[in-house]
Order: sequence, then C-alpha cells, then structure tokens
Amino acid sequence: MIVDCAIYRDGRRSQGPDDLSDALDAARDQDDTFLWIGLHEPTAEEFAHVTSEFGLHPLAVEDALKAHQRPKLEVYDDSVFMVLKPVTYEQDSDAVSSGELMIFLGDSFIVTVRHGEGAPLKEVRHRLEQDPEMLRHGPTTVLYAIADATVDHYLDVATELQTDLEELESEVFSPSDGGTRHTASRIYTFKRQILEFRRATGPLAIPMTRLAGTGSFSTGLPFVAEETQPFFRDVSDHLTRVNESVEGLDRLVSDILSAHLAQMSVRQNDDMRKISAWAAMAALPTMIAGIYGMNFEHMPELRWVWSYPTVILVMAVLEVGLYRMFKQRGWL
Repeated sequence: MIVDCAIYRDGRRSQGPDDLSDALDAARDQDDTFLWIGLHEPTAEEFAHVTSEFGLHPLAVEDALKAHQRPKLEVYDDSVFMVLKPVTYEQDSDAVSSGELMIFLGDSFIVTVRHGEGAPLKEVRHRLEQDPEMLRHGPTTVLYAIADATVDHYLDVATELQTDLEELESEVFSPSDGGTRHTASRIYTFKRQILEFRRATGPLAIPMTRLAGTGSFSTGLPFVAEETQPFFRDVSDHLTRVNESVEGLDRLVSDILSAHLAQMSVRQNDDMRKISAWAAMAALPTMIAGIYGMNFEHMPELRWVWSYPTVILVMAVLEVGLYRMFKQRGWL
C-alpha cells in the first residue's frame, strides 16, 4: 500500500520513526520538517490507519478511495485536498488514458494517493531530493512540483495529439480513395481521445487559479505558502496553453469530420450521376429493341432489307451522342 514514506529535514531526506504517529509528531515538533507519504490504490482498511493518524476529512477520504473524481481543490479544517488526473499517451494504440492522483496537504505533511498509471510521483520525488533548496519550502513545494510535472506532461500529450491529427487530416484530404471506409470511425475515436484529455485539463483551471491566488481567489489557502503563488501562476499559464490547444484540436477535428462527411456526400452524388448516366445509355437501346421485339404484323420496316443494320446504327449514334453529352457535363 505505502509506496514510499520519508521525513524531510531542512530539505534533505532523513530516517524517521517507522510508526506514522511518531513520524508525524517528529515532523510537527521541528521546524523545516515535513512528512511525505505515497500510497497506491489503498483499500479502506489499509487507508484507515493513515486517516486516523492525520485526521483527514471523511468526505475527502471517500473520494480518495473510490476515485473517478474530477480535478478539484477542496479545503477542510486539517488539510487541503486536491485531485489531479495525469494523462498517458500510448504510442502503440495512439490512445489517451488517464489515472487519478489525490493529494492531502496539511500541517507538516503531504499524502499522495495514486490510482492507475501515469502519475509522475517517482520522478518528482527523485528530482526534489536532488534539490534540497526547493524542499526547504515545505510540503507546498511538493504540491507545486506534482502539479507542474502533470501539466507539463499535458503539453507533451497535446503535441502528440496534434501530430496524429495532422496525419488524420492528410488521410481525409488525400486524393486517393484508400482507407476511407474507416476514416469516419477513426475521426470519432480521435474525438473521444480529445474528450478524455479535456476531462483532465478543463476542470483543473479553477483549482490552479485558487493556488495561484489570482482573480477572485486572492485571499490564499491554508497550508499553502504564499511565496509559492508565483510558481503556481506559472503552472496556471501552462495549463491555459494546454486548454487552448485542446479547444483548437476539438474544433479542428469537428471541422475534419464535417469535411469528410461532405466529401462522402459529394462522392456519392458523383457515383449516382455516373450510375444514372450509364442507366440512361442502357435504357435507350433497350427501348428501341423492345419496340422491334413486339409481335405486330403491320409494323414499318419489318420487310425492309436494311432495317436491322439501320436500327443498330441508330442505336450506336444515339449511344455516342449520350456519352459525349454526359462526358461534357462531367457525369462520366
């Protein structure tokens, strides 16, 4: 359940008591000291001990255990609770998948609960441990580093999606007909990927604005150091770029889908015109042959020696005339 647990004193990792209660007391008793616990998909029984030791709010604990939450930021008496949705881009299937990361930030502690894959916690912890100067600012620095790594990865995923969309656009507007049978389903699947991406990035804008202390959220948050607000503003700016990119991708893929459907409609109209032209060309000799196939005695030209070649010639002349007319109009 517990992936990693460490006490950080003066920005450096140090050995502490194995018992969570003793470790938390040690962190609170000393300045410039905090406890960082990382968990992965804990059960209710496994998380109960952490809940009781840190005094976490039951509503936040329920959200952390059940997952399937939107990105959000909630303030409780003993902690700040934040939900992030790290996104992973799978190269093999060109698919976007999202996990969930719950963060409890309190007095001298930070608890992270990870669901699924894609959370950059291991890399963030390693990078911060290489930079004690940042860790000296306390657990708020960890929250910033996690949010920054998550949003920066959003930018990478947006770039990958942009590349895929350019390939899809080339396929839609390719003059060849190859691969068009499944193009509509590919466009729809791509739109679903963008929707999954939007669910992770869109709702995160307000929480980041609150952490940055901008707009109507200038009063600050408990347990969040004010000196970190400029760093959160930087993350918020990056998130704005991501959301603008997602909006652009969504509009562009909708336009591509409309263009593809319009192309299919034009192609169907062209096919129907060709079919109609060939049907008209086949109907004319069929009509003439039908007339001369009727069993009437008093029909003209029945006993004329040149009747058969004349009728064949008339058919040929009419067929050539119809073909040239349809060709000039672009029906064939």
